[in-house]
Amino acid sequence: MAFRYNATTLTLLESIMKENKYVVRYEKGSFQSGYCILEDKRVAVVNKFYDTESRINALIEIMHQVELSSDGLDEKQLEIYNKVAQHKLVLE
Repeated sequence: MAFRYNATTLTLLESIMKENKYVVRYEKGSFQSGYCILEDKRVAVVNKFYDTESRINALIEIMHQVELSSDGLDEKQLEIYNKVAQHKLVLE
């Protein structure tokens, strides 16, 4: 199971987060993991200096930590959502 590390995949991951009422922001900060999650406000902040691949990996990690629903996702979003879910099962 492999992700394509390109702008299209990044956009799809961002849209899945948006569909689940999360805001993804890219900002500078001193977060140890390269991102932080503000659960109360449903905001995920990713290091703005990350390249596309690192942003994708950070969003995948975030998606494993928050509750997301596949309701309302289109076909392409659902495909990526399922890949993220499978990736989590492999890691456990």
